[in-house]
Amino acid sequence: MGKLPLGLLQQFVLVARQGNLSRAAAQANLTVSALSHQMRQLEERLERRLFERGPRGVTLTVEGCSLLEAVGGHFDGIEHALAAFSTRHHDALTLSASPGIMSSWLVPRLPRLVAAHPELELSLQSASTLVNFEREPVDVALRYGRGNWDGLHCERLFGEWIAPVAAPELVERMDGTDPRDLSRWPLLGEPPPSTRWNDWFDRHGGTRPKRYVAQFDSLDALRHAALEGLGVGLGRMVTSKSLIDAGRLQMLGDDYMPVAEAYWLVYPPRSLEHRGMQAFRQWLLAEADDYCRQLPVAWKEAAAAG
Repeated sequence: MGKLPLGLLQQFVLVARQGNLSRAAAQANLTVSALSHQMRQLEERLERRLFERGPRGVTLTVEGCSLLEAVGGHFDGIEHALAAFSTRHHDALTLSASPGIMSSWLVPRLPRLVAAHPELELSLQSASTLVNFEREPVDVALRYGRGNWDGLHCERLFGEWIAPVAAPELVERMDGTDPRDLSRWPLLGEPPPSTRWNDWFDRHGGTRPKRYVAQFDSLDALRHAALEGLGVGLGRMVTSKSLIDAGRLQMLGDDYMPVAEAYWLVYPPRSLEHRGMQAFRQWLLAEADDYCRQLPVAWKEAAAAG
């Protein structure tokens, strides 16, 4: 036990906090199989089961929680102590964003950023979970929410609107069914505790369905189900517009509903001194302003109507 490699415990803390082997492996620059092997090796050496492994990730056992509580703080202390001796490359920028806003909004605009700032070395992390700036070497993030993240600088970029969307194949199968009568269409339930469908019916009227054709625990899975023609989803227009323009989704009707959440530029206080982040921030805010000026009139009217 006295010869237990410190690296195994370090990787254990990473996996425990991420709750997902794929994300932890990417952060540790390891393959998933290599990291999984390390965790099993640690369990064998300690003769304790530390994780429950499931299709959505890993969760700690009681003994795993005890081990994390015992060693996690020590690794945090080491990281904080070494931070004073590390030198940041100010042209290297690590950004985290959800897959939707990353692929549909940010990536198509990145050629303009590279043209304006060819000195930047970008590292993009696509993740549905919120990055922990205290524990992860990330400089800036794009987040969807209400901008109430304590201890971080939050700058609003633009709002969001939702509307019922479906695959053309489903619309064809439902030929003749009034798209305004959504109770007659198969609807896809959003991850709890979302009440968006109730909000939609409260605003636009109609009869609520007695049940959803399927209920999802993630928006990514729901979006894929809509694309496959399983049912009608409430699409976020900012991230769904490219799919609508490409003909992979189409709106049912022409009504929109603004939501309270928005997209935000979020960064920790330490990034204020990061030259590359400041260049990215100025570029992104200009892109967001330009995007807002070009928003569809119907979206603006929906927002004005409240």
